[in-house]
Amino acid sequence: MPHRRDVSNSCCLPLHLNEDNARFGLLAALILLYLLCGAVVFSALEHPSELQAHRRWDQQLANFTEQNSINLKSLHVLLKQYEEAFAAGIRVDKLRPRWDFSGAFYFVATVVSTIGFGMTTPVTVAGKIFLIFYGLLGCAATILFFNLFLERIITMLAYIMRWCHERQLRRSGMGGEEARSEDDSLEGWKPSVYYVMLILGIAALLIACSASALYSAMEDWDYFESLYFCFVAFSTIGFGDVVSSQRESYKAQEAYRLGNCLFILMGVCCIYSLFNVISIIIKQTLNWILGKLDCSKRAQKRNAVHPAPANEATGKRFTNASVETVCDSETDAGRRLSGEMISVNDFMANKVSLAILQKQLSETAHGNPRQSHVRQNGFSGGVGAFAIMNNRLQETSVDR
Repeated sequence: MPHRRDVSNSCCLPLHLNEDNARFGLLAALILLYLLCGAVVFSALEHPSELQAHRRWDQQLANFTEQNSINLKSLHVLLKQYEEAFAAGIRVDKLRPRWDFSGAFYFVATVVSTIGFGMTTPVTVAGKIFLIFYGLLGCAATILFFNLFLERIITMLAYIMRWCHERQLRRSGMGGEEARSEDDSLEGWKPSVYYVMLILGIAALLIACSASALYSAMEDWDYFESLYFCFVAFSTIGFGDVVSSQRESYKAQEAYRLGNCLFILMGVCCIYSLFNVISIIIKQTLNWILGKLDCSKRAQKRNAVHPAPANEATGKRFTNASVETVCDSETDAGRRLSGEMISVNDFMANKVSLAILQKQLSETAHGNPRQSHVRQNGFSGGVGAFAIMNNRLQETSVDR
């Protein structure tokens, strides 16, 4: 049979695209501003130290060449050769082999997790070509794993929060049939995404603190440096300036390497999940800003076309508060229908939860996900980037 588009979807696409484009533009501008501010701060903090290190190094080179009667140009050639050897894994201090099985396993783990410390990199042409294809499939599979992990975390937290809420209702004497008639009943209850963010944040902090204690003892790092490594590794930033498990030998080496891998895996999963929840709140804030800007434009247009009438009793003109109220209600109503947004008042008052994650939390807690009236076409579910992709595929897909 010929393909046809779902009319209910296609008629709503322009509105969704306009909102998405506005949100994308605002987010791009805010990210650019965020980058500029970060560059200013880091330049002010780190540039003086960099200049000082350059002066110290130049002084050391001058003293060394003068004391040992070495040509400065020849010394520079030797140092450049050592930099090339350093990139190949050769160090002054003895370190573990980079490309034995355990070293290669550590390397591929940093590749597929997108951490990419950079202390070990392929130098052969065949290794670089293989890395391209290996990383393409491995990174995609790992991102899928992180999304599925987040879904299961949400499911577990939803059941736990529902259980806690049921206990609270029983203690307050609102259980059974009586609870269903109250506003605070189980049917009307919604688990808050703020609690999810808090729980994930606490879990990530506990993992980071525990891992930092291990790294401080095994790597001879101070505790703050260990925390710094945990954030860089768990967030998959992976600078590579501080890397664990690089010495030639450790006490209880096999147990330490296993603990190191487990801590990094748990930390990456928790931080990834936390990033997804925070991104929902950022999206909510962007929609709040866009809603306010849209309301201001509508109010200005209405005031320009229809000046506010004067009150006959007082002689004063009415304000545009009613216009803003209508605008806010219209915006919220449209976004509520999309299943993504909540009202600005609810967001500011922290009365209900946010976005798609809230919907999934509520459905999971009640144990009966509500079916959408829109045909699924095989695309549904997921959270974070996975959910965005599925929702877009669902909107643009065709029916047979």
